[in-house]
Amino acid sequence: MECADLEIGMYVCELDRPWLESPFMLQGFLIENEEDIEALKNACEFVYVDKIVESAKAAAKSPQPDPEMLADGRYRRPAAGPADEKSRIRLSREADMLRHPPKKGQPIDKFFPGKKLVQYRDKTIWRNEKDKAKRAVDYLYGHIVQIMDQSLKSDHLDLQNVSKAVSPMVHSVIRNPDPCLWWATTRPATNYHHDSALRTSVFAAVLGRRLGLPVPDLVSMAIGGMLFDIGKSRLENTILKGVSKFNDEEIALIRRHVEIGLKILDRSGIEDPQIIEYVAHHHERFDGSGYPQQLADDMIPAFGRIAGLVDCYSAMTSSRGYARIKSPAEAINQLYKLKDVHFHTDLIEEFIQTIGVYPVGALVEMTSDEVAVVVAQSRTRRLRPVILLLLDADKQPTSEPRYVELDKVAQLEDGSKYDIVRNLEPNAHGIDLPSIELI
Repeated sequence: MECADLEIGMYVCELDRPWLESPFMLQGFLIENEEDIEALKNACEFVYVDKIVESAKAAAKSPQPDPEMLADGRYRRPAAGPADEKSRIRLSREADMLRHPPKKGQPIDKFFPGKKLVQYRDKTIWRNEKDKAKRAVDYLYGHIVQIMDQSLKSDHLDLQNVSKAVSPMVHSVIRNPDPCLWWATTRPATNYHHDSALRTSVFAAVLGRRLGLPVPDLVSMAIGGMLFDIGKSRLENTILKGVSKFNDEEIALIRRHVEIGLKILDRSGIEDPQIIEYVAHHHERFDGSGYPQQLADDMIPAFGRIAGLVDCYSAMTSSRGYARIKSPAEAINQLYKLKDVHFHTDLIEEFIQTIGVYPVGALVEMTSDEVAVVVAQSRTRRLRPVILLLLDADKQPTSEPRYVELDKVAQLEDGSKYDIVRNLEPNAHGIDLPSIELI
């Protein structure tokens, strides 16, 4: 159905594009107001409408007397053709699912019982924050190198020094998360484990901000992200620098890094339960397939669930000798396939909302054939981020790189639609992200 013909009360079951490339978090929803219709018009040319589910939802919201019910409460059994019977069965099932939805994991608003959650809003635009964010990220990275080296020498971590390391980054994320995401994800690769600690620390703080955790918890999450793999410092370098998939013996040895990491925290006197959760459970998975305890769904502490998700995304988008680096968009799609398998569905959706369908640092191609990199998100239109144009339509470097706020620019000069048409592989067209200067 053309979006121009949509009406309130219709049930949209499919779009003319993948759901992840739309502003709608639910795969299938009832149009409840004119704003929903306008959002669909902005995102799609046409959609698919399911009349049967629409009827079921309407019936579930406003139950009406059933004309097939007899006076004694029994149902009349009318003659029905095969098609009618199939529709009746489907309607019954849909209505039953609406009244009795399938059991799933704990709702995300129940992750943090007793905590007073905060609704953060940007305190500044990303351009005004970018220099402060760079200093904060560089400061954090320097401390990560120092802390990792210290752990090799003394098996003792100075918690006060660790907290000091993450604090500037956390407060930059609170003001505006995009610049820290940029500097963390486009930083030149040096040491994988140092780089990973930086990225997961930033991802954890950004996701915690989205979830509304108070500042002390954001600090704990950032510390957990920095230290989650501290136990790997005790593993042989030949394993850590492996360029092929690990054998069973190596896998068993690598899995010990969780136990080793917890011992380092204990010897350092680190008692913050949230940091301990982060380190202890970052390899547990929703379906119980993780390690070391094979915990499942709600048995995994909230900080452990967050840890596993940000670790997985960071690993997929980082350069590893034994696995191809994935683009941010490819990693997001991979995560989405793991909903309620490895990770809690609601948590995945919150993470996607956090970093965007086109994450900061993603290379994209435009309808104009130009190539750009995403530098910041639009908080209201997630398909319309801020981009920096790098290559012209002939894939040659632009004479003067310029920013475009896509939520304010919808058309080219000739009136044609101006939009992102596809994600590109990392380093596409020879673009070196670490060398890009934010003007």
